[in-house]
Amino acid sequence: QVQLVESGGGLVQAGGSLTLSCAASGRTFSRTAMGWFRQAPGKEREFVSAITWSGGITYYAESVKGRFTISRNNARNTVYLQMNNLKPEDTAVYYCAAGSTIVAPTTTAKVSYWGQGTQVTVSS
Repeated sequence: QVQLVESGGGLVQAGGSLTLSCAASGRTFSRTAMGWFRQAPGKEREFVSAITWSGGITYYAESVKGRFTISRNNARNTVYLQMNNLKPEDTAVYYCAAGSTIVAPTTTAKVSYWGQGTQVTVSS
């Protein structure tokens, strides 16, 4: 069983920055690929970014490439999402997601565990 707890969401103006954190429980975190998804009102949950267990490979949705950076600290069982140059269309609930050792969570079907979500609101 893995528990994921997100933090760091909030209200920010367009062009601003936020850093989301996801604290994970469980001894297998350091061997688990992790990721972030988001869901805006009335829309389906969509992939944002993912990172392999070693941190050696990262994945990004085209809409956030160049603005968001995913990273992880295995010693702290935490994965981060640094979000820069935020746009109103980035407004959504952001969810932390755990995949597996060999499968990065780049689609909802590849997610083994979800966090409860944290709201990010970007005002224009």
